[in-house]
Amino acid sequence: MTGFLDNVLNGLALGAVYALVALGFVVMFKASGVLNFAHGSLLLFGGYLIAVLHDDLGFAGALALAVLATAALAGALDRFLLQRGGLDEQSAHIQTIVTIGIDILLFTDLARRIGGDLLPLGDPWGDAVTELGPVTVADSRLAAIVVSTVVIGTVFALFRFTSWGLSLRAAAEDLEAAALMGVRLGRVRAGGWALAGALAALAAVFLASFPAPGLERTTGQIALHAFPAAILGGLASPVGALAGSLLIGLTEALVVGYQSELHVLGEGFGDVAPYAVMLLVLLVRPTGLFGGKGAARV
Repeated sequence: MTGFLDNVLNGLALGAVYALVALGFVVMFKASGVLNFAHGSLLLFGGYLIAVLHDDLGFAGALALAVLATAALAGALDRFLLQRGGLDEQSAHIQTIVTIGIDILLFTDLARRIGGDLLPLGDPWGDAVTELGPVTVADSRLAAIVVSTVVIGTVFALFRFTSWGLSLRAAAEDLEAAALMGVRLGRVRAGGWALAGALAALAAVFLASFPAPGLERTTGQIALHAFPAAILGGLASPVGALAGSLLIGLTEALVVGYQSELHVLGEGFGDVAPYAVMLLVLLVRPTGLFGGKGAARV
């Protein structure tokens, strides 16, 4: 029973981190109709900045600068590169392909800089653990749950109670109507991309913290486990991204925790389990768990 509770708590923590990444996918898609395949590299960029700056600026200073820099990079990529192809839905399909090229360029440069090293991020939790009754959990996991909850709640408040959030929701429903009503589509979507970049940089902290050995060049690829979470929940649904992330996190943690019992499925099944769950759900709900009739772009 203790092992099951350990796996569930680890799964919730992992799902909370995936939710930060998946919410970034959803925000970018709602803002621009573009599925950003370079999101993992943006996360790696933010983590790399924290790793190289924390000795000089301290963890808090490095984190703040990395979040701002990653947000600025994501916003600039959209504003000055992708938007040149147009703001309509047809252009969004081409821009999605362009993000593959952006990902290759960013990842190649970052992989060259990181090499085979494991970079510590200087987070304040280290390898400390806390005992919650019969369950022992890493402090970094608890911090991931708390921080992700606060940040995701703040993002949902931005969607609901700010003029930018209203503009974003209007643009997601109908680009032409939103433009006619005075919504500045270019600024709205660049802001969405910047927000997604900030969330990715924050997620990098917890993906590279204990029990992970540190930041490595494959960290961005691990973050792409949040991609099936966004698809599973419904790519235009922030609530779906949260639900899908928790489901994917729990699935991955339970599969890894009970790997010995699931050996017939192969030793690497934990890596493909999120995609297997996504496919099973999409067979029943092609638009995702929270996708509606209007979510035809999923």
